[in-house]
Amino acid sequence: MSRNSATKVIRKNGDNYLRLAEAVRTEAGSIPVTVPPMIGVDPEMRGWSFFQILEHNAIVNRIISHTVEKLAQGQDPTPEHPVNPKTDVLPKGLSGPEQLEDFRRSVDDYLAIMENLPPLRGTSETPHPVFGSFDAHKWHCMFGFHLGLHIKQAEKVVSLLKT
Repeated sequence: MSRNSATKVIRKNGDNYLRLAEAVRTEAGSIPVTVPPMIGVDPEMRGWSFFQILEHNAIVNRIISHTVEKLAQGQDPTPEHPVNPKTDVLPKGLSGPEQLEDFRRSVDDYLAIMENLPPLRGTSETPHPVFGSFDAHKWHCMFGFHLGLHIKQAEKVVSLLKT
């Protein structure tokens, strides 16, 4: 996938969350809903509210953004405090409507950073917790892929809230 194609996937998936949010009443977006087993949705993630899904994505978006930016600039992307993928990317508690703007900002900020970065392919690599080592380009592709995994969960949550 090209950098441009990956960017389009990110924008499309980000827009899909924003459209979905229009169908969620503020109070309903905070209600945890248990979804059936889904690819990419770990068991501890199956009982989240719509706003918790947005919060999780914003957290992951910022981690990927930091990683891509540092790798593209030839710097070490290792954060001061290493990220535990089983705990540090989980929502911090009761998530509310403020998560919508935080999610939007995490996508928009990332895409703005991408406009000024040098080529992403062939940078040094850093490990993904599941899929092996990624250079900046693979991390860029992962951004959109991750959003795509959880949009299915978000759509199911919203559909179950309406029943």
